[in-house]
Amino acid sequence: MDDCIFCRLVRGELPISKIDEDEHTLSFLNIMAAHPGHGLVIVKPHVENIYGLDDTLAAAAFQATTRLARAVKAATGCDGVTLFQANEVAGGQTVFHFHIHVLPRYKGDELLPFWPATAPNREALDAMAARLRDAL
Repeated sequence: MDDCIFCRLVRGELPISKIDEDEHTLSFLNIMAAHPGHGLVIVKPHVENIYGLDDTLAAAAFQATTRLARAVKAATGCDGVTLFQANEVAGGQTVFHFHIHVLPRYKGDELLPFWPATAPNREALDAMAARLRDAL
């Protein structure tokens, strides 16, 4: 896509602070970082969200994310790492090109709110598991 910001980064039309690159992925520092070392992993072809990834791109994205998470931990000395990946507007996606955030985290940083936990009964859990199996 000509106007996609991440496609433009892949094509080298805009500057990035590149961390890693392979045949399928590109990793770089986020210019809107939550903490120093906040990186992004993107797939090189324009794929809007997780639903459009084939098995090769999905595997490559997670392998690149794992490499970046290890590097973030080693380079920043952070207390932990959060991976964040959003799909569609309702899921919180703002750039419509598949990407994964790799966020260094520190005790007490309170970056991301957590959802309220529910405890469905076993019957409800089993019914949802069956629906998900059927959808596979």
